[in-house]
Amino acid sequence: MTAAQLAAPRPVDYDGQHLRHVLSSAAASAGLHGFENRLGLPTAEIVVVVMADGLGDQLIARHSGHARFLSKAWRSGRSAAVLDAAVPTTTANSLACLGTGRTPGEHGLVGYDVYSPAHDRVVNMLGSWDEDVDPHQWQPHATVLTRAEQAGATVVTVSRPGFRTSQLTRAALWGGEFLGAEGLRARFLRAEERIAALRPVRGGARQGAATPVLMYLYVDELDKAGHRYGTDSPQWVEALETVDRELEQLCRRLRQRFGDSASVLLTADHGMIDVDPQQRLDVAETPELLDGVAHTAGEPRLMQLTLDHTLTESGVSALRRRWEERFGDQAWIRSRDEAVEEGWFGAVEPRVSGRIGDLLIAQHGGRALFDTSRTGAGPLGMVGHHGSLTDAEREVPLLVLSGQELSGS
Repeated sequence: MTAAQLAAPRPVDYDGQHLRHVLSSAAASAGLHGFENRLGLPTAEIVVVVMADGLGDQLIARHSGHARFLSKAWRSGRSAAVLDAAVPTTTANSLACLGTGRTPGEHGLVGYDVYSPAHDRVVNMLGSWDEDVDPHQWQPHATVLTRAEQAGATVVTVSRPGFRTSQLTRAALWGGEFLGAEGLRARFLRAEERIAALRPVRGGARQGAATPVLMYLYVDELDKAGHRYGTDSPQWVEALETVDRELEQLCRRLRQRFGDSASVLLTADHGMIDVDPQQRLDVAETPELLDGVAHTAGEPRLMQLTLDHTLTESGVSALRRRWEERFGDQAWIRSRDEAVEEGWFGAVEPRVSGRIGDLLIAQHGGRALFDTSRTGAGPLGMVGHHGSLTDAEREVPLLVLSGQELSGS
């Protein structure tokens, strides 16, 4: 199969059943003005949005026996939906879509590693932003959490302590109170305790003002296990079983205290596939592929190439041809303009356009591409990967685990 014969990826549904509408719909379901419940989430006074990093919809299907609580909701048409994730299907991008309600082309965190035209270098968007890159300038739109707090909700984030003031948090998930806890069990306990403190029960009657509560609870154990060991590993399965157990206990206790007035929702930022060692390819070993490339960015499943600005039109064509000859049978290869026209990044603001690579290499098959001349050899050891436009990487669940059902189901 040639590059010309490789069918185009399914269009990204940014305006429909998409991850970027989850927090906004949750805020609307809690009765906050200024938000649209586009996903038909159930009405509740307390809404907990659990982000299970890396738990793609197909992974739930494959490991349903190890997640009996999640699977019960997943199998129900009244409690489950499948959402589209953002492109690239990577954490920084998807969490920015979730946290701002914006498309990648609007919020600007368009990958794991992103080229910054203003700095003429590649900047990591997840955990190690350069000190001179201001998160609020990089992503200037108001976050959903900030807007929800301004609309009158009590807003709480429960996550790892190190994420309290991280650049990603400041750029896309800022707002409200932050509760840090390192372990998975500790995070769920902190969430439950904080909700109980906000809505104390005395003498069988709930006391206190009925201020809406919007809580964001982040779980990254599955993603970490998947990257290191793979999604079929005992370590990944153990992490899934633990997440399933903690969610069941949280939902049971909230249901006992608050009934249907507390809604617990689960979603994910991307799926994940395991890549065999022989399919993890280092493009630095093929110098002609990087001849004319000023910067490599993105992720192994969707590499973004920023080209040397002195490269002629014929030089650009020749470079693209070399990539198509080498990878076109297993990758969607697009110029920036082509990818934008196909809607990969949704609406794209002028300030963001230059951050997107001039040439994009999105894997359709089972490969992952690395540039060890930039990253070192460490990433070659990763088993689980994501970033491209395959259904396994894009399809994420939306599960109602406690409370009422999805409307219209």
